[in-house]
Amino acid sequence: MTFHTASKLIVWALMAIASLANAWAQGEEALIRKNLKERMPQLNPIDEVRRTAMPGLFELRVDGSEIYYTDAVGNFLLQGQLIDTRNQRNLTEERVQKITAIDFKTLPIKDAITIVRGNGERKLAIFEDPNCGYCKRFERDLQKAENITVYLFLYPILGKDSGDKSKAIWCAKDPGKAWQDWMVRDLAPAGGACDTVAIKRNLEFGQKMKITGTPTLIFTDGTRVPGAIELAQVEKLLGKP
Repeated sequence: MTFHTASKLIVWALMAIASLANAWAQGEEALIRKNLKERMPQLNPIDEVRRTAMPGLFELRVDGSEIYYTDAVGNFLLQGQLIDTRNQRNLTEERVQKITAIDFKTLPIKDAITIVRGNGERKLAIFEDPNCGYCKRFERDLQKAENITVYLFLYPILGKDSGDKSKAIWCAKDPGKAWQDWMVRDLAPAGGACDTVAIKRNLEFGQKMKITGTPTLIFTDGTRVPGAIELAQVEKLLGKP
């Protein structure tokens, strides 16, 4: 047998093994889907089934970004955090961050209020409701961040008054100042009239991206952080000032 012939045989063998492994994986996925559909009809449709780093454990992605875990035949269903203890990594959290990431370039910046401090080199987008107490606390901390451009998307989801305040802020002579006056200094925005369709577009965009709470932060690398976080964590995600 020549070296060339032996090489071909090795390649064919590897291809056959890969094909068998793929067929086996597809069979496992089909069985998981079948059993869970029959046994857990209340579970939303499964978007994706994939192996995890833990032998015998499979990840189920449901309804876009919900994560569950199951065995190879769907006999058990788990919901919780999968931790890699050797490397001190929260694999569930990492996975959720990856699948919920938003491409910063796709953000409709024209519908945001732009606030610049210092050289504005670091960039951050935030979806906020003017009646959100956590947002107010976060905004007061954020005042200490330097050299930052904030794209503030008014996202009134807490009721009619949130919508009214958002429209008043958007229509103010200086929307950025009106926003910070209200969120940081408790100075109510003055009434005004203008085209507020941008706020409607913000709500539509947020619903499409499954933004369900405020504040929701989006960093330039696509990382999405739901909820108010400490300034130190914001600084870490933004990078050096």
